[in-house]
Amino acid sequence: MAKTQRVKEKKQIGSKGSEKILGEPVPALVKELLGRTGFRGEITQVKCLIQEGKDKGRLMRRNVKGPVRVGDILMLRETEIEARKIKSKVSKGAYT
Repeated sequence: MAKTQRVKEKKQIGSKGSEKILGEPVPALVKELLGRTGFRGEITQVKCLIQEGKDKGRLMRRNVKGPVRVGDILMLRETEIEARKIKSKVSKGAYT
């Protein structure tokens, strides 16, 4: 006879801070395009205005992948984390 295997039941534990992400999506209006970032320039950094939720009225910087224009609505999974500023480009001949 074959031995029966015991199956351990584990709670599904997400990564740190995942409980914030699993909440309701929040709409945000794109106000300004700040620039391109990412290794190949595939990410656009935008300033967006949160329209609902606890951070309503807050203007924050976010990174967006894909086509985006001023006036678009983004659905944000969380509003606590803001993107870092894009570093300024080095001018020709400068070693700073």
